[in-house]
Amino acid sequence: MSVTRATRPGFLYWLGRTLLIPIVRLYYRPIVVGSTNVPREGAVILASNHQSFIDSIVIPVLAPRPVRFLAKDSYFTGTGISGRLSSAFFRGIGAVPVERGAGQAAQAALDTGKALLDDDNAFALYPEGTRSLDGRLYRGRTGVGWLALTTGAPVVPVGLIGTDELLPVGAKRPRRVRVTVVFGEPIDVSGHGPASSGRARRHATDQIMDAIAELSGQERAGTFNEAPPSGAAERIGRVLRPERL
Repeated sequence: MSVTRATRPGFLYWLGRTLLIPIVRLYYRPIVVGSTNVPREGAVILASNHQSFIDSIVIPVLAPRPVRFLAKDSYFTGTGISGRLSSAFFRGIGAVPVERGAGQAAQAALDTGKALLDDDNAFALYPEGTRSLDGRLYRGRTGVGWLALTTGAPVVPVGLIGTDELLPVGAKRPRRVRVTVVFGEPIDVSGHGPASSGRARRHATDQIMDAIAELSGQERAGTFNEAPPSGAAERIGRVLRPERL
């Protein structure tokens, strides 16, 4: 399984940020807290809760620096006008195509994330793996712990509040709902041990999830999110689920 080579955000990304940010801020009036906690340079992991498909648009648009994230490769390979528009849109907001799945595909996705961090990018992911359908915060998959311990990148926890109301399940267009994005203080998980240790990955992930819970105010589920994918409802980041440690 090869690692996807990720190019830097191009013209579409910068055009999108230039056009979208003023429109979003004027029309939706989002509340952004703690943007100074995001390092402006160097590798950083943005680890967020996940309640809506639109989370993957909200974070890149409102983060204070370019953000990369993984999206399933089918978003980039469609044919016809709709396929080209989908590919242009996802590339425009900083997405990197990956093959979805477990085993080798999951590890390839993690390796792609590592390559992005090694290149000093800001890389966003959802430790829960897939979107929460009941509003609770589920246990984190240890891919985020592996990435943080392997690369040494700091982790900025992100709490998204209200995105499930902004674009509920089944909605075709966003509602005019005010959302809040909270960027927490960077976390250094290196004290938990090496990335080769399952215990270190688990403890690092739990520390990150504790920080996300504090920012989002969600009830903790205490279990992994095992909800099956359903078409377009399947979320970016599901591939980051290689372990059940």
